[in-house]
Amino acid sequence: MDVNVALVNTNRIKPPIAPIGLDYVAEALHAAGHRVRVLDLCWHEDWASAIADFFNRTAVGLVGVTLRNTDDCAFTSRQSFLGDFATMVKTIRNYTDGLIVMGGVGFSVMPEYILTLCRADLGVTGDGEFPLSTLANRVEAGEPWTDVEGLVFYDNGTWHRNPASTTPLTRLPTMSRRWLDNRRYFREGGQAGFETKRGCACNCVYCVDPLAKGNRVRLRPAEHVAQEIGCLLEQGIDHFHTCDSEFNLPPDHAYEVCGALIRNGLGSRMRWYAYCSPASFSPELACKMRDAGCAGINFGADSGDPRMLKRLRRNYDRKAILSAASACRKAGMTVMFDLLLGSPGETRESIVSTIELMKSAAPDRVGIALGVRVYEGTELSDRIAGKNGKGGVTGGSDPSDPRFFLEPAVAPFASQLLNELIGEDERFLFFDPLQPDRNYNYNANDRLVEAIRQGYRGAYWDILRRYEGD
Repeated sequence: MDVNVALVNTNRIKPPIAPIGLDYVAEALHAAGHRVRVLDLCWHEDWASAIADFFNRTAVGLVGVTLRNTDDCAFTSRQSFLGDFATMVKTIRNYTDGLIVMGGVGFSVMPEYILTLCRADLGVTGDGEFPLSTLANRVEAGEPWTDVEGLVFYDNGTWHRNPASTTPLTRLPTMSRRWLDNRRYFREGGQAGFETKRGCACNCVYCVDPLAKGNRVRLRPAEHVAQEIGCLLEQGIDHFHTCDSEFNLPPDHAYEVCGALIRNGLGSRMRWYAYCSPASFSPELACKMRDAGCAGINFGADSGDPRMLKRLRRNYDRKAILSAASACRKAGMTVMFDLLLGSPGETRESIVSTIELMKSAAPDRVGIALGVRVYEGTELSDRIAGKNGKGGVTGGSDPSDPRFFLEPAVAPFASQLLNELIGEDERFLFFDPLQPDRNYNYNANDRLVEAIRQGYRGAYWDILRRYEGD
């Protein structure tokens, strides 16, 4: 029996961010011969009516629902998205008897809890393209599906979590990026995302990427990346941002992607931004990225203090941070450093050392997050649990209450100290409710929404930089 597959995007934050994973899954399902329908709730003020209208008109046997983020990852707001997400899923259940499957990076972080919260049938952790296609095949054929890669489900009083898909990304179809209204996302969101790889082999103590996407880097062919960007350019989209954990790791693949963009004549037709690591970032790679159309780089530096870098398990030093900033400036690209302050062991001295290094590096922007999001399954979570108390922990009574840690030794004075160190330096963006003009929370950021409305495009930090300077 043929089965229609519905894919539902639940992410409604503003500025809107296109759900790239859903776009990819739709392409894979279509390539596997399935009929796909997409319901994008981002564009519906009355999302409940949109759900009712969609499912009353469309009979489906399988419903994939994506969750991009569990919360806004901001210590000052700690806004969880799980309550609204669960309500949406339960509303979907009211209108269909189809199998409801959860997916997305946010889901992969805490799958059992989210399945319980939403009362969904099952979920897929990690890659969704191949497991969803296999699952749809099994449902159509009326065959058992419990052995499909990546599935999480509850059966006979026991949770089951199958190993995530390890199918090579070379087997993905060419991504046409036609399953969403990417033109509208670009018009109202200012950029489009693309992937060159998945997974992360780094050991940062707080990071959930290895849990959600795998701890082994898996590469997409460079030509496939160029073809995908070409499809988006044909839609009038010319500003992009990588969705990789760190574009320059491994460096050889970064060179290959840049080479493919240049060979296909794309570098001169677009501007793109990337997340990168200060490690393995050379002046030669900076020039190659510039020639391929890269306009700016966001380095996740986290700290500038040697002791804290070691505690966070970062694989670079202060010299690498300074070198990365210098390479970007010489190549003519804008540069930003992201800092993550307040993790275990932070001191007044380490904060001062970090801000002084940032001033020496002289980037175009520095984003400061004070307070670290704590996810179950990370080394940071284990460290905090070993402290035999809740000192420094905010939230976390259940997973719907985002849990953060701020080192108790600096908590009483950290915000004031940062404001003193930063002064009137407009390069610093800081999560400080007392300084709304320095708002570094992109979710519901009115200045950012207005800048995009006026025609600014690119990475959000660079949009704010240019908007404030005009």
